[in-house]
Amino acid sequence: MESIFGLSHTATMLVWTLLTIVFLVVLISKYRWNPFVSLLIAALILGLLTGMNTQDVVTSITSGVGGTLGTIAIVIGLGTMLGKMMAESGGAERIATTLVDRFGLKRVHWAMMIVGFIVGIPVFFEVGLILLIPIVFTVARKTGLSILKIGIPILAGLSTVHGLVPPHPAPMIAIEAFGANLGQTIMYSLLVGLPTAAIAGPVFANFISKRVDVAPPTELAEQFSLKSERELPGFGITLLTILLPVILMLAGSIALIVDPEGVHGFSHFLEFIGNEVIALLISVVFALFSLGFARGFNKNEISKFTSECLAPTASIILIIGAGGAFKQVLINSGVGAAIAELATSMNINIILFAWLVAALIRVATGSATVAMTTAAGIVAPVLALSPGASVELVVLATGAGSVFLSHVNDAGFWMIKEFFNMTVPQTLKTWSVMESLLSVVALVLILLLSIVI
Repeated sequence: MESIFGLSHTATMLVWTLLTIVFLVVLISKYRWNPFVSLLIAALILGLLTGMNTQDVVTSITSGVGGTLGTIAIVIGLGTMLGKMMAESGGAERIATTLVDRFGLKRVHWAMMIVGFIVGIPVFFEVGLILLIPIVFTVARKTGLSILKIGIPILAGLSTVHGLVPPHPAPMIAIEAFGANLGQTIMYSLLVGLPTAAIAGPVFANFISKRVDVAPPTELAEQFSLKSERELPGFGITLLTILLPVILMLAGSIALIVDPEGVHGFSHFLEFIGNEVIALLISVVFALFSLGFARGFNKNEISKFTSECLAPTASIILIIGAGGAFKQVLINSGVGAAIAELATSMNINIILFAWLVAALIRVATGSATVAMTTAAGIVAPVLALSPGASVELVVLATGAGSVFLSHVNDAGFWMIKEFFNMTVPQTLKTWSVMESLLSVVALVLILLLSIVI
């Protein structure tokens, strides 16, 4: 369908895209359709409306799913196993208690931010929350502090890592789509992420905990405060296990910078083990011993842990794949190029553009993953026409936008509400504001960093 109401071909494509996204939002938000099914339907409709033939639409959808999940599915599976071993071994609890002891009562909320940031590196936000909520209740009970003063910093740490720091799937999607350097992205994400988590976490928690009074649900708090009889692993070995994939990836990127031609065998070896898949695979095998066998678990228990943890990731993997299908249709139909042409003519800063696209989709659909995946498809062609831009900072801007304003259409919103025993207005004042603050602060820091780089 070339045009509607006398509009140009480019304008028509943009209108169809907007209508399809509105349709997608209504399906997910109002009618509560499964995001996987909704994204596939939206991809199909968009392809047909923009004039693609039926076979090309189907090919775009299947190639989009396969291309997106090629690396991401492995990253999700291995990252989830690593998180599961950390949960079962008590590694997360060891990190938390050690930091609390060292930081002291007055600075315990800063310790919690660091806990969320570190623990969040290998696990999904939802997994990290379930993993750390017992620590939130335990520390709040021990110290007598507000559950929000303890909890908000952990949420900020988890959410910052989720949106900005590889090897999380969200930034990894953008790294793949934009062709960014993994090591540089990790380095910039830490430069931006730590101060962002500090402002949205401990600083905001100190402010909001005095204005919103929340008491944890009694039964839940008692259940989560139960002590494990198994001896906790050491702080050093736990920290090494969690950070090992990041260390390996950074080593690989440094080797690539020092020896880009791969002349020396050792640098070639570092590049190999620095690949995100190989780094995570090595880390999971290491965790099976450091947090598994070394903690007294037998082979049957470890096999059970690594198998049962994968079931909850199925839905996430399918949604990411369907988001890739929608992205591929956007590209193959020419919509991506049309948006790139429009954005280029408007002369919008590419970093701001990436943030804005991801933020709008996040607010509309309630999913950071859908926002990141869809925005990657829209931003990629614009980025290709912006030769002076830092690809790595555009990755971070897209990630920052993808966590903006979590509200009632986000499953995480309800998860936070229930765990923290809050009303909907209280959750909006605390969690929603924290996510928005985190997103905007990250954007400001990325823009400042772009001036320097």
